[in-house]
Amino acid sequence: MGTGPVREALDGLELVDHHCHGVVTGPLDRPGFEALLTEGDRWPGFTSFDTPAGVAVRRHCAPLLDLDPHASADAYLARRAELGPQEVNRRFLTAARTGVFCVDTGFAPHPVTTPAELARAGGGDPHEVVRLESVAESVAARGVEAGGYADAFRAAALDAVRRPGVVGVKSVAAYRTGFDLDPARPSDADVTRAARRWLARGGRLDEPVLIRHLLWTAVDLGLPLQLHTGFGDNDIRLHRVDPTHLTDWLHLTSGTIPVLLLHCWPYQRQAAYLAAVFEQVYLDVGLTLHHVGPVRARAVLEEALEITPFRKLLYSSDAYGVSEFYALGALAFRRGLSDLLEDRVDDGELSLPDALRLARWAGADNARRVYRLPDGH
Repeated sequence: MGTGPVREALDGLELVDHHCHGVVTGPLDRPGFEALLTEGDRWPGFTSFDTPAGVAVRRHCAPLLDLDPHASADAYLARRAELGPQEVNRRFLTAARTGVFCVDTGFAPHPVTTPAELARAGGGDPHEVVRLESVAESVAARGVEAGGYADAFRAAALDAVRRPGVVGVKSVAAYRTGFDLDPARPSDADVTRAARRWLARGGRLDEPVLIRHLLWTAVDLGLPLQLHTGFGDNDIRLHRVDPTHLTDWLHLTSGTIPVLLLHCWPYQRQAAYLAAVFEQVYLDVGLTLHHVGPVRARAVLEEALEITPFRKLLYSSDAYGVSEFYALGALAFRRGLSDLLEDRVDDGELSLPDALRLARWAGADNARRVYRLPDGH
């Protein structure tokens, strides 16, 4: 589909990226770059450029480096190295035309930009999302008795969310336990026993009772809660991260905090059901977009929007490490959403004013409302 009024409006809209990460600040060699192109492992004889995401990078990102579309991987990486990380990041971040970056600062296996550095390179405003598992693990690292864990975690979480610029919290329960958990708030005694087990063995927080305690602490904090659902790296057990496993917990927490289901694929329809029946549930298809690329983004968005109330869809890139995913995610979102909305206008199922309004809601206004962000200009 060619450029129409909805595409033009979305192209001109500064997006609110409600869930993203920093980008690598130093140079990347080929293995390092390819590792960041995929959620999977790297295998001998296989290149991450031969994936939907890798092909989309060569097609849509190469011109932003002054290369022809479909430039070879070698040419692409050589030009990237020639420009240097700072210029590469500036080009892709500004191409995304993002007005607000809500940055999860709890995942940084590489040296990456701070929220302020990221937003400055992209010409937007920075905000922070606190990853609660990281808070819990920092409490354990400092040393705490099992009986004092609950109070120590709550105090540390309160301190974290009171930092300037924090607009929400996040849990990666999907990676640690999955969602098929007892939905009830655990008792103090249960938390102490679980903390004793976890502190004795160490490592990352993967104790089911303490994950439940973390989710209920998020409710008490009162900020929007982001939950990774669906697609991720091979640490995920995909059958356990279907968001409908959260149904009973959502009943118990109804009327408390906004719950934002991130990424969702292949469960975008299940997430849409939850958004349709629970007032507090919202969703995006963020991580999915740059992995399926602009060609298939429409199909994923169309499934997500079959029954999702239009006030419930948000945009995110979930870009991490390589700034290409900021540009690619934004492009896929704009193209996919504008194409499906314009087709509905052409079919007489939607008025053009409604289509323009819904596009702005999904691209920016819904996130501004949920996170209580200032209105854009």
